[in-house]
Parts: sequence; structure tokens; C-alpha cells
Amino acid sequence: MNVNDYCSNVGIELTAWKAKLYDMIRKIDALPSGAKEKMLGNVGDLHNIVTELEDRINSLKNECPTEWSPQKKDIDQGHVDMRSKYEETMEAIGKAAPVSIPG
Repeated sequence: MNVNDYCSNVGIELTAWKAKLYDMIRKIDALPSGAKEKMLGNVGDLHNIVTELEDRINSLKNECPTEWSPQKKDIDQGHVDMRSKYEETMEAIGKAAPVSIPG
């Protein structure tokens, strides 16, 4: 795979994940205050992940390296961590609001 294609594809995927995380944060904001308080740690984690995503996206746009193998390992591990946190938080949202939250 061409390095520029790799950087572009990863940037697109990270941007999609960033949108999913913002949507999740919006859903948490719609929860009742008691349920929302229980999820403050998750919200903080999500904001940290979004910041990391923004940094990676900007890096991929501006500094697409010719040798990306070392960064690929970090990116792949970041995806695993992000998916795990996403699934954990979605489960918590489901428990906190058994009635579906629009969006």
C-alpha cells in the first residue's frame, strides 16, 4: 500500500471514530443527571481519546511519514483501546437509559 494512501485511509477511519465518540458523548449528555454522574470517568476518557484522535489525524494530514511501520503499531493498539472503551461506554449507556436515546 502506498504511504499516502495509508495515511489518508487511516485519517478517514479515525475521523469516523471521532464522530462516533462525539455522538456517544451527546448521548451521555442526554442521560438523567444521576446516570450521567456515574459515567463521568467514561466521559473524561472519551474526551482524552478524541484529543488523541485529533492529534493523530493532524499528524497524518501534515506529516505522513515515508516509514510508518512504528506508528502503525501504535495506531493499531489505539484502535483496540478505543473500540474497547466505546463498547464499554455503550453498554453503560444502555444500562443507564433502558429506553432508547434518539440519535
